[in-house]
Amino acid sequence: MAGTNPKHTRQLFSQANGQSIDRFLTKTAINAFPDTYGERWKQACTKLENAGYGTAVVNAYVRHSQEVARLVDPEQAIYLASIVSTVAIKAGRSAAGILPIAASKAATRIGQDQAHYHSWLELMERLASLAPESIKLVLDKTDDLLSRLNVSRLESWILAGIRSAGSDPQKRRCFFSFEDPEAERWLDHETGSIVLAEMKDELKAFMSALWNVRIPMREPSGNAPDHGRRRASFGPGIIRLPSSFSGFKDEQAKDLYRATIAHIGAHLLYSGAPFPVAKLKPIQIVLVSLIEDARVEHLAMRNFPGLFRLWQPFHVAQEKGLQTAPGLMAQLSRALIDPDFELAEGWVKSSQKLFFDRRADWENPQISREIGGLIGNTIGQMRLQFNGRTYVTEPPYRDDNLGLWDFGKQDTPETLEAEELFEAINIEEQRHDDDTPPDRERDEIEQDDDDDTNKMNVEFVEEEGIPVARYPEYDYMTGRSRPDWTTIVEHLPQPGRAHVIDDILEKQAYVVNRIKSLIISAKVSRPQKIYRQSEGDFLDLNAGIEAMISRRIGEDPDPHVYGRSQRQNRDLSVHLLLDISESTKDKVVGSSDSVLDLERQAAALLAHAMSGLGDPFAVAAFNSNRREEVRYFRIKDFGSPYNEVSKSYLAGLEGGYSTRIGAAMRHAAEDLKRQQTHRRLLLVVTDGEPSDIDVTDKKYLIEDARHVIHDLAMDGIDVFCVGLDSGGDSYLTHIFGRRNVLQIDRLDRLPEKLPMLYFRLTA
Repeated sequence: MAGTNPKHTRQLFSQANGQSIDRFLTKTAINAFPDTYGERWKQACTKLENAGYGTAVVNAYVRHSQEVARLVDPEQAIYLASIVSTVAIKAGRSAAGILPIAASKAATRIGQDQAHYHSWLELMERLASLAPESIKLVLDKTDDLLSRLNVSRLESWILAGIRSAGSDPQKRRCFFSFEDPEAERWLDHETGSIVLAEMKDELKAFMSALWNVRIPMREPSGNAPDHGRRRASFGPGIIRLPSSFSGFKDEQAKDLYRATIAHIGAHLLYSGAPFPVAKLKPIQIVLVSLIEDARVEHLAMRNFPGLFRLWQPFHVAQEKGLQTAPGLMAQLSRALIDPDFELAEGWVKSSQKLFFDRRADWENPQISREIGGLIGNTIGQMRLQFNGRTYVTEPPYRDDNLGLWDFGKQDTPETLEAEELFEAINIEEQRHDDDTPPDRERDEIEQDDDDDTNKMNVEFVEEEGIPVARYPEYDYMTGRSRPDWTTIVEHLPQPGRAHVIDDILEKQAYVVNRIKSLIISAKVSRPQKIYRQSEGDFLDLNAGIEAMISRRIGEDPDPHVYGRSQRQNRDLSVHLLLDISESTKDKVVGSSDSVLDLERQAAALLAHAMSGLGDPFAVAAFNSNRREEVRYFRIKDFGSPYNEVSKSYLAGLEGGYSTRIGAAMRHAAEDLKRQQTHRRLLLVVTDGEPSDIDVTDKKYLIEDARHVIHDLAMDGIDVFCVGLDSGGDSYLTHIFGRRNVLQIDRLDRLPEKLPMLYFRLTA
């Protein structure tokens, strides 16, 4: 290193601590820490040695800090010692001993970017504090993680693991050891890979436009085998798609998803009834499936020749590829879609000829069984080894073909998941009642991602609820939203006694009368211009021109030459969202009513007002049980009548669980976005700070809710909050803005205040 004086540096090393530090004095160390850096490094080594972390920790630091100094900067290598000390205290000696090794690997990946390397060290320090049981798992994977992510993206991935597990150390271990498939999914997301969440809407539209088929799309379940998560799959009423295709980026990854959907659609259209497995061997099943893949693709290309350009680039097998069973099958796949693929004589060539000689019979699915059986016998004589459990279909856009086979009750393959079998049984039962194919779009199917859940019975809905939507959640520590982070689970409200709501109106007769007087005058709409007025806010040009013409020809001009803007009717939609978390069970001071009772009274009066005005309105309630279950109860939807059923749902509400308000507001806003009114108002009633049992950072859900407000403002939705927490002014104003919060100190005034607030907001 230029400017280094080895003799001077050695003298600095030799001072202060005598022989205890001599074993660190090597030529490499002196070169790595020139001049004054040497004394500081010596002090860092001595401090670690005296701290009692053990010889292994000290030796690891001494050895690998020199590499960090050489690759990054001596300053960062010295700073590493303090991080080693923190990790030793927070996560133990073993993790502290691994850190210098990982730091050396990080230095190789990051290089001389000191700012980013410093950020990596600080990230490891935070990880040791937040998830001490998991830091070793991350350090062991340092090289692989930094080969795929920069430091900022690595931070997002680590925080995703910590956020997803909440305060459960075992869940964090599962995530960072990649036992939890969510770890790989979020890693793909952070690498910038195209993920299913980004493509799902486009793929649904693509499937509908190409094949006139609408079918739910899901990722493989968590217990699917690794090779099962790398390929698509389909069955009765559902398609499984990988969360991402490893190794494919940008537009190529998008084309791969499109090719997959186009291929599965061809199966749904042309494959017909499943083939019975009977006594076929695994290799015969694979070959029959391969022929069936080619058959349906050629039928599809007759109608849409452009599909060849979508599918063909993913066939990369070469004529002189590996002479293994999977290698020959990949060659045959290419030979069957591309007749111009050059082949020498052999099994692939003869199989290709057999397929194209039967071109006239391609409409009949049974030829796949015939041809597959014949070529299966031939390849069986070649004595090639084949493992059906580890075989992965090639090319990557083709599914695993489980949807083509009827395995019966005894021969279900291990790779078929119990969840898929359950769904298949439900679909089969439905077919007895309806001749319409379940994978075809039907009028009664709701237009959402969870069409398959509509088949569940009412008892299941009441007890468990239906997952209907997934929404992002904003993480203020990364400044980004994680897509599909929360799940909305809609529950059918438990009905109560509808007369309870009518009793409320009778007891609050004074408020009801005030509401009636305000209904007559309340108007919210787009201002409409009224022309030909005797006075007004602007000149009516047409009337003015006519008046001038009248004067020119000697007639008396019409004096009605003005215009004004006037609201003549109401043009407003309102969504009332009630917090029914556990805290709403608390009794109001000096009253026998609970907080939820007062919310119910206020909602009843407000619903009465909106119903009287004829405003489109909806009422819903929410609470949460971790991010996987944000519970949502529809009391009244837009377009549905406010009747005895709605009143019974409102009367039957019960408090429980937590308050993940951001996700609930996102879901309620989706209904508001579909309202074609001049003004759209989301009115939130809550009694406590946003919280959930899987969130330890109090600021996290507050910042997420605040981010929702900004997003909804961009969509033209006004959000107003009524806060029932006397100490909640600071966080509520931070979330909603000072002008958009009404803090009620006396809860018993809520039934009166809420309707009046509504009229004030909509005046």
